[in-house]
Amino acid sequence: MSKAKVYLIPNFLGPEVTEDRSFPSENKEIIASLSHFAVENIKDARRFLVRIGLKSKIDESEFYNLDKKSDWDDIQPMIAALKEGHSIGVISDAGCPGIADPGSLLVKHAHINAFQAVPLIGPSSIFLALMASGFNGQSFNFKGYLNRDSAVKSKEIREMENLANQFQQTQIFMETPYRNEAMWEDLLKTLRGDTKLCVAANISLPNEYIKTKTVAEWKKSNKQNLDKMPAIYLLGS
Repeated sequence: MSKAKVYLIPNFLGPEVTEDRSFPSENKEIIASLSHFAVENIKDARRFLVRIGLKSKIDESEFYNLDKKSDWDDIQPMIAALKEGHSIGVISDAGCPGIADPGSLLVKHAHINAFQAVPLIGPSSIFLALMASGFNGQSFNFKGYLNRDSAVKSKEIREMENLANQFQQTQIFMETPYRNEAMWEDLLKTLRGDTKLCVAANISLPNEYIKTKTVAEWKKSNKQNLDKMPAIYLLGS
């Protein structure tokens, strides 16, 4: 028996994504070989399996919950499964597990226990946004989610703006969809007029929206309504 592995499985970025654009068909063969999955949300993981034509896997498989609240005790059954020879597929709600999504804790302890972690090819909203922004792709920083406190958030925005303008280092960050409008207001209030801001929302979906403008230009234009839209924000020069 070959040694078990942890497979990091990228998920679609939205419910209306066309499979031929964002999901490599080669992944299906690997997923079909698995019977154990560590998932951010079990219902969403089951929908994912149905979507790629593997509905039969649902009743045949073991699902473990692996979300942002999971701790060492929660992943013990997963480590035990690996030691029993069962490879595990990690599936987050959207995009790549382990990048601003759960997964890294299991991978960390898989390495500690000498199990291989195998990242599968698939969509990452972070890198797709960077590719389409027109900003420096040689030097960039992913900040993740900013602080929810408005004052702290404004400080973080100013710090990123300075890095983007002084060092030409692209700054990438994100927000939960229901707080996009508040984020937008903070950005326009805090950033200088000549700073360039890219907004990339609903990436790979039919209503994909990606635009780069200076803050001054954004203030004069009609912005897409970002309410409830998954969005990535980038600052550049």
